[in-house]
Amino acid sequence: MAVPYWRLSGFYFFYFAAVGTFVPYWGLYLKESGFNPVQIGELSALVAGTRIIAPLLSGWIADRSGKNLRVIRITAFFTALFFAGFLWAHGYFLFTWISIGFSFFWNAALPQFEAVTLYHLKTEAHRYSRIRLWGSIGFIVAVLGIGRLLDHQSPNILPAAITALMVLIWLISLMTPNVQAAHHDHAVGILHILKKPELWAFLMVYMLLQLAHAPYYVFYSIYLKHYHYTATLTGFLWALGVFAEIILFIYMRRVLKRFSLRAILLTSILLSVLRWLMIAWCVDYFWLLLAAQLLHAATFAGTHVAAIHLVHHYFGNKHQGKGQALYTSMTFGLGGMLGSYSSGYYWQSFGAEAVYSMAAFCCSIAFVIAYLGVGRESSQHKAVLG
Repeated sequence: MAVPYWRLSGFYFFYFAAVGTFVPYWGLYLKESGFNPVQIGELSALVAGTRIIAPLLSGWIADRSGKNLRVIRITAFFTALFFAGFLWAHGYFLFTWISIGFSFFWNAALPQFEAVTLYHLKTEAHRYSRIRLWGSIGFIVAVLGIGRLLDHQSPNILPAAITALMVLIWLISLMTPNVQAAHHDHAVGILHILKKPELWAFLMVYMLLQLAHAPYYVFYSIYLKHYHYTATLTGFLWALGVFAEIILFIYMRRVLKRFSLRAILLTSILLSVLRWLMIAWCVDYFWLLLAAQLLHAATFAGTHVAAIHLVHHYFGNKHQGKGQALYTSMTFGLGGMLGSYSSGYYWQSFGAEAVYSMAAFCCSIAFVIAYLGVGRESSQHKAVLG
């Protein structure tokens, strides 16, 4: 069966268009709604925290039933349904419960779609980057368009815009053809995989990387607004980072042929340290902020592609749903929750510079762990990519 390139790409486009509307600007909407930095951090931590449970549950159901796409369709439907509650919600109590409800289903869908994409690609996993880059394009279209709108409109338009995008995600999931994983009788058991020390070193590295990203996702737009950057310019900076990510996705196949996953990961982590320090201490220098955003190609795209291939390598086809779920739960879930929650408190107590400096420190620890424990069999990892 031919790879349904445009339907897979379409899902990523709309999914990350929703991310490009939610992540950069939701903090501004919460601030406009009267919430303080601690409350904004707490609400963001709840959204990240559901990633600890939701992907594991959806991964277990998908791998046990073999119906990954049905799981995606159901979770996409309830994501849109719950998020629509923000259209009339007021007050911290309602925001809390709607955040938990929509994010539980929201965070369950993407890991399974990553698995479905890899199932469709079969032995052509190197084509993943060309499909995933449409998610980055969707992010750019959304972040620039919404940034422009917010220079003339209130952030109160965000709930309706995001709800509409989530409905489109559900519709494209209905159009995506089903596919079955190529399971093999000789595949190793999940417990054998979970006993590998390298797997847990890998998960610890990515948990720290996501913890470091949390203050960027939650407070970067608020940070720029404090220094009198317009919403249009803020959107441009977000988009520049994702544009750099797209360029790397386009050339990732060549990069993977030339460098091992270990080399890509270690280099990306080092550049992450530099990026957070530049954001912390160079906000008054626009050209350095531009340089910091270009490093998003490494801090997100480089680390993400390495992670997807490493998860595919560790878990194989039989346990791919559980593998993607465990990766999402431990990194974006636990790391994102801890980073969002702590950054809200430290932002108010110590300021932005200290928070982004701590992010750089977390990446430094991640580098040491990755250097000692991840991807030492680099030649084997390159062979997996074909």
